[in-house]
Amino acid sequence: MAAPFGRLGITLRNGALADIVFLSDHAPLRAPRTELGRTVVDQLDAYFSDPGFSFNLPLLMIGTPYQRRVWRALRRIPAGKTKSYGELAKRLRSSPRAVGNACRANPIPIVVPCHRVVAASGIGGFMGKESGNALRLKRWLLDHERSG
Repeated sequence: MAAPFGRLGITLRNGALADIVFLSDHAPLRAPRTELGRTVVDQLDAYFSDPGFSFNLPLLMIGTPYQRRVWRALRRIPAGKTKSYGELAKRLRSSPRAVGNACRANPIPIVVPCHRVVAASGIGGFMGKESGNALRLKRWLLDHERSG
């Protein structure tokens, strides 16, 4: 699907959203083939129009028990707000590095807002990267949410 910053690929599995990936601007666009696919696209479009939009989608979150715990915590961070890796780690009785690793493994960015987790002294990383296009996307998402 087209997004304001590029293109997204969406994977559905077992009646749930399983994966969102950031694609190149040249990736072909395809219309959703299922009702759930249309719902996912409609909800992402709603978020791009209104950064305060709350997603209501079935999610297939495949990960370790710890990763799923972090991902649940991410969903409780309100749009327009951020938490540091350390703050989240303290709340989860964990370490900032473990939180960062769970964020990096998040299969459903945007809906599970790993972009809302930042370093104590800056923006931090995104998708395992600390520069380039990944940080441009993270900045776009944070700026979008702060504008709402």
